[in-house]
Amino acid sequence: MPVFHPDLAAARFIPKISYGPRLTRMMANGKVRNPPIPDDMLVDDVTVPNTDGLRVRLYRPKSLTTTAGAMLWFHGGGYVQGSLEQDERTNIQFARELGITVAAVGYRLAPAHPSPAAVKDGYAALEWLVANAAERHIDPTRIALGGASAGAGLAASLALYAHDKGTISPAFQLLLYPMLDDRTVTRTDHDTRHVRIWTPGSNDYAWTSYLGEAPGGANVSPYAAPSRRDDLRGLPPAWLGVGSLDLFHDEGVAYAARLNASGVACETYVVDGAFHAFDVVFPMARVTLAFRREQSRALRAALLG
Repeated sequence: MPVFHPDLAAARFIPKISYGPRLTRMMANGKVRNPPIPDDMLVDDVTVPNTDGLRVRLYRPKSLTTTAGAMLWFHGGGYVQGSLEQDERTNIQFARELGITVAAVGYRLAPAHPSPAAVKDGYAALEWLVANAAERHIDPTRIALGGASAGAGLAASLALYAHDKGTISPAFQLLLYPMLDDRTVTRTDHDTRHVRIWTPGSNDYAWTSYLGEAPGGANVSPYAAPSRRDDLRGLPPAWLGVGSLDLFHDEGVAYAARLNASGVACETYVVDGAFHAFDVVFPMARVTLAFRREQSRALRAALLG
């Protein structure tokens, strides 16, 4: 029986390369090349006041003139790389298809800015979005937190942070193969033969950079690694999607189960034979299109009712 999903069979040729300081610097020097902004979309770049230059890019359909929901989006990259521009195509797709505003956040990256810098940036962006909701045609009671990989981990961390602050209540969490648990680095029982894109070595480097210390310690904050939180009650409902070959599969499925056990509705969508970020590597594969349809369905139900 094939290990990889039939639509992703070419993944067997992807080399298993781990990120470290040198490769991360090389990736940081590259620029994201996106197509021109479609004529039917409005894009606005904002620097959030009273922050260290925190950037937010908002995508909204020109046809959206009434109040609607929104999603605060966090890019992936292991907390050590990536930019708010990298998911522009799918952010535009979400905004257009659902008739919402998508706000991509350019949070600070490790190791120059270890935890809790990213979650504080996320909260500053959320506060700004709520404070400016009226002029942006946004319903502040219908704001989802979403992201991919480390960005999904940050969305989950922000859900905890906002819950504990008690002043803003996000409506939903959209978590794509989230990076939730630093203790995955310390596992010795993990079969990683078919892991692709994000390897144990990359995970070790990223968590060490983000925490500022070796992962797996006793005092890691849940605002850095949400799986460290014991009490998950009162969080926003969630949708969590992950591939069965993803390094983050086990921690993601376990977190979803704990959310449900705590009374927080979390739908879990596991793609058999899919690896980390398979949707980015194979954006037009049938299994990717199905993965995205499920995300849109979940967001539609959460934000549009």
